[in-house]
Amino acid sequence: MKATTARRSVLKEDGKLRNGAKSSMTDAALIEALRWMLTSRTYDERATALQRQGLYGVFSPAAGQEASVVGSAMALDRARDWIVPQYRELIALVRHGYPLERLAAIGMGRITQATRIPDGVNVLPTQVALAAQLPHAVGLAWGLKLQKKDSVVMTYVGDGGSSEGDFHEALNLAGVQQAPVVFVLQNNQWAISTPRHMQSATASFALRAAGYGFPGVEVDGNDLLAVYSAASEAVNRARAGEGPTLIESITYRMSFHNTTDNPSLYEDPKQRDEASRRDPIDRVIKHLTLKGLWNDERDGEIRASIRAEIDSALEKAAAFPAVTPGQLFDDIYSDLPERARRQREELLSERSQP
Repeated sequence: MKATTARRSVLKEDGKLRNGAKSSMTDAALIEALRWMLTSRTYDERATALQRQGLYGVFSPAAGQEASVVGSAMALDRARDWIVPQYRELIALVRHGYPLERLAAIGMGRITQATRIPDGVNVLPTQVALAAQLPHAVGLAWGLKLQKKDSVVMTYVGDGGSSEGDFHEALNLAGVQQAPVVFVLQNNQWAISTPRHMQSATASFALRAAGYGFPGVEVDGNDLLAVYSAASEAVNRARAGEGPTLIESITYRMSFHNTTDNPSLYEDPKQRDEASRRDPIDRVIKHLTLKGLWNDERDGEIRASIRAEIDSALEKAAAFPAVTPGQLFDDIYSDLPERARRQREELLSERSQP
């Protein structure tokens, strides 16, 4: 018999609370969360359109995963907690204080001092190499603990990334050191084109936490309230010195892996149709509508406001300075190694020739 873990769920697909369930978010927080989710979905659409026009680099949308990203990030205190992202958590970084125009400029290839993480914004750079950010997250959390700070680190990984050695090494070290870190595993059912059932025989990725000596929680990743509840409990545990938590947020990737991917070559259309009926944004809208806090007029006003904000951010991003060849070597080493110095000189010499 396979071991299993109960999947936490608070909000049903029709927007109603499950029997006996209570919301751990205030109405104001719910509305804020929905706005972030809508911003994420809208930015996905704009960035994808720009990429198709050759104006943006490879982009990984978060469509379908907005409740997982926003619900978890909203459990953090921006002043003292940290986010160590993978590559599908852009909106969590923005909420944490990283200006959208800087992130957009990076997507446009304008990576200079102007796009650096601002001082006081507690995030690390986006990581594309799968799970390579997790040891850094644990090291950061361990360091904060040694400094006797009550800060918590939240880090993200996908189901595919959980097959990497870095995942297991990071969880092992986190458990041994009781590091104040929350691992959010976004199980979107795909490791690029590899389906979940071909990645692992475990009934639940959350069960893996027990092997490293700390709790694992499985939540409905399309349920904002369930994700927020689990993340808040995990953050509180970590802040109280009780160590790490692994949250498996079960969701579905309602778009492509990134803009180089074509899911129609491997995905059953019925899976996408089924996922669309569990859309996390629709679920929150239905809930707020039932509470009398949302209607068509408010929906239109907020979506228009979001589009205006994104338009402004993209306009500012396009005005950021372009990267010069020499800048490719800047901000990497405090003292440029001889090999890199020669490469820089060769590049600049070639660029200066007619």
